[in-house]
Amino acid sequence: MSRYTTVPRPTERAALAAAARSARPAPPIQMILADLLAANSLGDRHGVNLAAHRAVRAVCPEVGE
Repeated sequence: MSRYTTVPRPTERAALAAAARSARPAPPIQMILADLLAANSLGDRHGVNLAAHRAVRAVCPEVGE
C-alpha cells in the first residue's frame, strides 16, 4: 500500500466543467496575424508558435480535435 494517497481536487473538476460549458469566441484572424507578426519582429519564437497554431485553428476548426 502506498504511503501517499491521491486526493481529488474539486476545484479543478469544477473549473474544467465550467470551461467545457462555455465556448469562447475566436478573435478575428486579422488580430491573430498581427500578433504573429509582432511576435516574429520581437524574436519571440514561443509567441510565433502560439499565434501560428491559433491562426490555423481559427481558419480550420476541425484541426486539433
